[in-house]
Amino acid sequence: MEDNKIPLKNLHSREYQGHKKKVHSVAWNCTGTKLASGSVDQTARVWHIEPHGHGKAKDIELKGHTDSVDQLCWDPKHADLIATASGDKTVRLWDARSGKCSQQAELSGENINITYKPDGTHIAVGNRDDELTILDVRKFKPIHKRKFGYEVNEIAWNMTGDIFFLTTGNGTVEVLAYPLLRPVDTLMAHTAGCYCIAIDPTGRYFAVGSADSLVSLWDISEMLCVRTFTKLEWPVRTISFNHTGDYIASASEDLFIDISNVHTGRTVHQIPCRAAMNSVEWNPKYNLLAYAGDDKNKYSADEGVFRIFGFESS
Repeated sequence: MEDNKIPLKNLHSREYQGHKKKVHSVAWNCTGTKLASGSVDQTARVWHIEPHGHGKAKDIELKGHTDSVDQLCWDPKHADLIATASGDKTVRLWDARSGKCSQQAELSGENINITYKPDGTHIAVGNRDDELTILDVRKFKPIHKRKFGYEVNEIAWNMTGDIFFLTTGNGTVEVLAYPLLRPVDTLMAHTAGCYCIAIDPTGRYFAVGSADSLVSLWDISEMLCVRTFTKLEWPVRTISFNHTGDYIASASEDLFIDISNVHTGRTVHQIPCRAAMNSVEWNPKYNLLAYAGDDKNKYSADEGVFRIFGFESS
């Protein structure tokens, strides 16, 4: 299952420094060649990562936001276009080659969640006031707005783009038909708030991470829970499937990242970490896992680092 049949326990992590404050979000582009990081320091950075390389990663800074960059996502069809969501109420589209902002939309609240529709035509943004905005990417204007009467956390489309998922503070996953955003189903997923959601790249499953410390795996065609992953003891903040859909990584305030086999539910590896994690994401082509958290140095200041696990040497 590993790319080069090296057991996960023999692989190493590398550290990437550049941000001045903690990193909230990491995301790979569609070709797996670039990684973006968004930080409390109000910038995003784009790093050129060679999967088998040893050279120093070159990075470019995306400057313009006036508050924390809380989440970012790449255009699923274009390896150099990236969207960022910030507490400054704007969503910005950038060209990762030049580092220039090409589009900007001023929305009504502090943006905390962002995701692309798999065909690259729409972007969904969630804010702190539980309002969802759908942007048309070409015009970069809102085409749909809806405010919900409950806490809305991470959001996602299915692979075909006709179902839209909302994770909620009530422990449910709201399933909406897209593009009308018509309610189709409410899944009673967890006993506490649902924080994060990931779609399996093979299109069979989605997974939900919750404040009850569990990760649940759902069959997307049946909308039924298949199994749960129980290794973490703290609220699950971030989850990701690897490119083959065989592994799922999950992280929290536990001082390790769990990597489990999707089909058996068993842990295959744990990556030790020094702080609560904010974001984990597998590369779409290789078994490289980027992760970022609340790391601090010995003077209790933010380190502003992220790491990538999966290299044959450190």
